[in-house]
Amino acid sequence: MIGGKESCASGQIPMTDLSCFAYVLEEWIVVEYLKKYFFHMVIVSLTMSAILVVFIVPLTILFFIYLSNILLLIYQRNSEVKADPLSEVWDSARKTIASFWDIYARIWHGYELHGVENLPEGPGILVYYHGAIPIDYLYFLSRLFLWKKRLCLSVADHFVFRLPGLKLLLEVTGVMPGTREECLVALKNGHLVSISPGGVREALFSDESYRLMWGNRKGFAQVALDAKVPIIPMYTQNVREGYRMFKERRFFRQLYESTRLPFTPPYGGLPVKFRTYIGEPIPYDPNITTEELVEKTKTAVQALISKHQTIPGSIWKALLERFDKRRKSD
Repeated sequence: MIGGKESCASGQIPMTDLSCFAYVLEEWIVVEYLKKYFFHMVIVSLTMSAILVVFIVPLTILFFIYLSNILLLIYQRNSEVKADPLSEVWDSARKTIASFWDIYARIWHGYELHGVENLPEGPGILVYYHGAIPIDYLYFLSRLFLWKKRLCLSVADHFVFRLPGLKLLLEVTGVMPGTREECLVALKNGHLVSISPGGVREALFSDESYRLMWGNRKGFAQVALDAKVPIIPMYTQNVREGYRMFKERRFFRQLYESTRLPFTPPYGGLPVKFRTYIGEPIPYDPNITTEELVEKTKTAVQALISKHQTIPGSIWKALLERFDKRRKSD
């Protein structure tokens, strides 16, 4: 006879103990289910982990951008600031935000800025290559403000101003839609104005070949001639190795061209070496045409790329450059 206190786990199951039998049957079914679907569970887990790793840094940057806006709102409320967002009243808040991003740039990308001496004391137009996300440009703005206490107003795509919750940050950092009139006023007031002629199209569809995608953009050249200011080329080394876009597909290209909205998300965020190079200015020349100035500017930006960038870009080389202590000159 079997004792009433003996466990079902012993393998001896009384025929009258239906609850014990049900327990063992349930355990057996669960084990068989796990065996059957274990491989699928592993695949799903690995896929989710890969997605998280691929997008975690861009999402973190987005979080920090919104956090910057929240800090500005707190500053505005506590200090009861009602002044023009471009006024010096906001300089202490700008310094705090710039310091945060400069620390992030140093830690994550070992960021360096070269050629600041090429920036004019007065107004000028900075023209730069647009990476998958312009995080390198944000690093440049931060360091320029910390080094020179100088704002560089930025021309951004219209979709940027549709993003919710960033209005104050855009105003305080001098981001503007960049109409011809706005740019001329900013230059007349002595500001630097920056623009990437390739814009969102270059961000989405350029690649590790660092191909410039300016199309027929020439408004910046016309503004430079009208304002009689120099154009200064700028480029950040390894920006495409840090953050990338998925390979161009006809569907996404057509979708962008019809909506002018960036539906393709960036990925990556590897801690590759970033170095921003500011080239020698192209002086104002009253005898040059708009088309000639565009070509001259494009040649200058391409020259910076050719001088400082391995083509095609290499993620491994860009990572190893973090350990290269030699300062690369302009």
